[in-house]
Amino acid sequence: MSEHKRGIGRATRRAFRVRQKIKKVAHAPRVSVFRSLNQTYAQLIDDAQGKTLASASTLALKDLSGDKKALARAVGKELAMNAKKLDINTVVFDRGSYRYLGRVREVAEGLREGGLTL
Repeated sequence: MSEHKRGIGRATRRAFRVRQKIKKVAHAPRVSVFRSLNQTYAQLIDDAQGKTLASASTLALKDLSGDKKALARAVGKELAMNAKKLDINTVVFDRGSYRYLGRVREVAEGLREGGLTL
């Protein structure tokens, strides 16, 4: 992917670049973050098996209220709790094509508050 290919967008190239760096140090499961306009999703992925181990989203946290950043932090805490049940303490954070700020950063902070090491 070192050469520029026509038709591949900037976001796709950025996500590919981030994942290539992560896979070099793939000693732990990967936390992938996706954010839409209103919702935030995070999932714990084992790349060796190609399976999703756990997931959390703002859709599952309907009983909570607050702004989107507060809900994103709650998603991180929920995913950390699910990872602890699976006896996972260390993860690699995959921000995808998103910059590390706002809701993406809040998910990471929630994971840390939940006791995971990024």
